Amino acid sequence: MKRKHIMFTILSVVLVGGMLQQYAAAKKTTNAVNTLHVTHEAKRPSFQGGSKTFTGKAKIDMLFLPNAHRHASAANVTFQPGARTAWHSHPAGQTLVVTSGTGWVQRWGKAKKVIKVGDVVWIPPNTKHWHGATQKTSMTHTAIQEQRKGKVVTWMELVSDLQYTGVKKKK
Repeated sequence: MKRKHIMFTILSVVLVGGMLQQYAAAKKTTNAVNTLHVTHEAKRPSFQGGSKTFTGKAKIDMLFLPNAHRHASAANVTFQPGARTAWHSHPAGQTLVVTSGTGWVQRWGKAKKVIKVGDVVWIPPNTKHWHGATQKTSMTHTAIQEQRKGKVVTWMELVSDLQYTGVKKKK
């Protein structure tokens, strides 16, 4: 039963069916208690963000997944200009470490904030938020989140253009 929860968690994080095969292979090698394990970049999954959870082009490069001893997962996410996540929350919160470019992060009901290279963002548990690139610059961050009761993220509605830009489109 625990394996099914972990697989569901991975699906909710990556939203890509092909990940299950790669995850199963990785899981076999990462559960050993006293084994040092190196996962080379070429062996880690990389994919585009789906249209139900991202607007615009976003590439997700997985770094690591939860296992029997680690409850966290992490990925480098690169947003092209104008790209962003949908509104979402994490049951154990989320840490973002901006590694290139300039982006925005916004908590529901609050003003969006500019984030730049070197910034570290803490998003509290169950906080509805989004993050992504600005309209004119790309942005990459490392996203780190832990699972709670087999869940890592709850996806919600897409961020509207008005919410993203703060400007109504001319008709």
